[in-house]
Amino acid sequence: MNTLLEQLLHYAKTGSLSLTQCLLQLRIEQDLRLNINCRGKTKTSAGWTPLHLACYYGHKDVVEELLKAGADVNLQNSMGDTPLHKAALAGRKEVVLLLLRYDASSTIINGKAQIPKAVTEDDEINTMLEAAERRAERRQEEKLLEAAREGDVFTLSELLSRKRPPDIDCRDLQGNTPLHCAAYRGQKQCVGKLLKCGASSSMKNKSGISRFLAWRSHWVVIQEGVLSWYPRQWLDALEEHTAYSSCNTTQEQTTEDEEGDGCVLTQGKVSLAPLQAAEACQQKLETQVSIFLSMVKNEENNSKRSPINVLTALTFTASASLSHLLSVGLCGITPFRSDLIVCLFLFDRTSLPAPMFSRNDVSVWSILKKCIGMELSKIAMPVIFNEPLSFLQRLTEYMEHTYLIHQANAAADSMERMKCVAAFAVSAVASQWERTGKPFNPLLGETYELIREDLGFRWMSEQVSHHPPVSAFHAEGLQEDFLFHGSIYPKLKFWGKSVEAEPKGIITLELPKCNEAYTWTNPTCCVHNIIVGQLWIEQYGNVEVINHKTGERCSLTFKPCGMFGKELHKVEGYILDKSKKKLCAIYGKWTECLYTVDAATFDAHKKSDKKNSEEKKSNTQTSVDEEPEEMPLPDGDTVQVIPGSELIWRIVPRPDNSAEFYAFSTFAMQLNELEGGMKGVLPPTDCRLRPDIRAMEKGDIDLASAEKKRVEEKQRLARKNRSKSTEEWKTRWFHQGSNPHIKAQDWLYSNGYWERNYSLLPDIY
Repeated sequence: MNTLLEQLLHYAKTGSLSLTQCLLQLRIEQDLRLNINCRGKTKTSAGWTPLHLACYYGHKDVVEELLKAGADVNLQNSMGDTPLHKAALAGRKEVVLLLLRYDASSTIINGKAQIPKAVTEDDEINTMLEAAERRAERRQEEKLLEAAREGDVFTLSELLSRKRPPDIDCRDLQGNTPLHCAAYRGQKQCVGKLLKCGASSSMKNKSGISRFLAWRSHWVVIQEGVLSWYPRQWLDALEEHTAYSSCNTTQEQTTEDEEGDGCVLTQGKVSLAPLQAAEACQQKLETQVSIFLSMVKNEENNSKRSPINVLTALTFTASASLSHLLSVGLCGITPFRSDLIVCLFLFDRTSLPAPMFSRNDVSVWSILKKCIGMELSKIAMPVIFNEPLSFLQRLTEYMEHTYLIHQANAAADSMERMKCVAAFAVSAVASQWERTGKPFNPLLGETYELIREDLGFRWMSEQVSHHPPVSAFHAEGLQEDFLFHGSIYPKLKFWGKSVEAEPKGIITLELPKCNEAYTWTNPTCCVHNIIVGQLWIEQYGNVEVINHKTGERCSLTFKPCGMFGKELHKVEGYILDKSKKKLCAIYGKWTECLYTVDAATFDAHKKSDKKNSEEKKSNTQTSVDEEPEEMPLPDGDTVQVIPGSELIWRIVPRPDNSAEFYAFSTFAMQLNELEGGMKGVLPPTDCRLRPDIRAMEKGDIDLASAEKKRVEEKQRLARKNRSKSTEEWKTRWFHQGSNPHIKAQDWLYSNGYWERNYSLLPDIY
């Protein structure tokens, strides 16, 4: 037996895969008591297990065989080192990654009081171990939160008594700490234990609740010495009174008319006067909103809640209050504008029906490890990695900052217009920040439309090709003041640790008033840490916005993160005239804002900044051993503003509940909103009617997965049937032709969509 153990240790050290496999197979077939965690006794390997040896010498295949056979991944040798310590020390990146996949602990301390991260000098290994450490910490926090919710005092006590306990004030997606969770579930023992261990009783969750064990405020009514309270009592009473008054007024008019009483006119005037005044107020607010939306200024973008938002909120409030009164059909009142009700009430939700699912327990690596170098559009991904939007809806987020197009139309000269158009091109990709969910692949023939009177545009798009996947779109200003169109072929590839999305296709913006046309392409998007750690996104590459009338162009560079994250999210470039003379510079971050400044000032600032960086680097004697945060996302406005700069764009802050709902902006949350009246207007191919997306939005992950599989199978069957016949697929709303501005093939709008004749559309769902 001792001979077999010595052989196993020797094979692990030398990397003899076939001999190791034979020995492990012999152990199973002959039921040998071969201890796979045996320890070496020689001077060089005293206390080392076969797994320690294989990890240290970098024999990945042998390591995997030992792990499959049940080797203890966290066993320590006589010096306290785990196999992860040895792999990290020797710089074995692939072995470290393999050990982490088998839940190797990155927090075990060896005899020198070092964790695995402390023994390596490799930056990539250090990053992986930091990510694994954070992931392990988050798992412990989730266990603590779950124990608090379920009242599991034993698990709670065990977690808090560890040498490295989880953060007692950690939070879930709603911002609840373990103390919140235990309190709202009535788990008194857990509450007591948490308070004894130092949990803060003053921390607030995202709803602003902290005094969960004390008083709460309520609307109350005191009548004849009796105190009563009801949820929303004041609002319910107002609505009840409104309904009663409307009904009572109508009845009184009928009765008095039969009696011939001359009070009918007086009663009518008394009842109608407030409604007419309210309708006039509503129309005034509409006008003000329209004016502000077309003439919005930079100062308004700087404020967290601009006058536009205030007026829009007032408009929504007024419409909500008046819609019931103005629709009851009282004599002498012109019917309320139903199209306005549709515009306001279709796009006012601030959350989704259900929060997103946790992806922590699902391994992306298990799906993608066989797909390195392949195109992801041909890989069936589990629905858990999706967000409840189609790619066609995701494209529509280009229009979130349409006010920049209106600003361009109002600008006096071509350079000012170029600033606005360049800002619009950058803002179009701003919605990608933190959006790590994959949109649903559109089905062939799928469409999406959106009309936003408040933003002044209407949009429609169609999936015109399935392999390769191509999405075409066409948007136009409601005042016929612009055309925005293009086609996108999102070429996705997996490169081991990241997924890269290259959005091939030309984007075109036409401004008929100025007789100008602009074209550009989008930068490359990359999602990092697919295997281990927290996902994060960066954009990089060159974007050139060209004015085909004047020859001016804006050359922008989306900078990659770099080694220490200093360039993360940065965008900079110049506006050049047709002779390539620099007219001005543009700089900022695509996640935050953009500024413009004189080109000479910008160049001088860059030169000074570079000099300061070199001096700082020499002063630190190049001791830059610290790796930046795994996901070094900026907090707040981190753009260094150069004196004399002018702000041209700032992103709209995301809502407080964005993290619960796939990192959606308010604009994105409204894209899949479906009211009952819309079903009779939309074509049967619209994304809002797609059952798998709707199920996921409602939180039914099993139904979403089943429906996704069903509609994809239906699409494959339809394609198979077409291949057997002479029938070819024909796009309905777009056709291939030459883009008049770049003389290249493009997908062009065929017109006719808004005539609402959808009788010949296929049944794709």
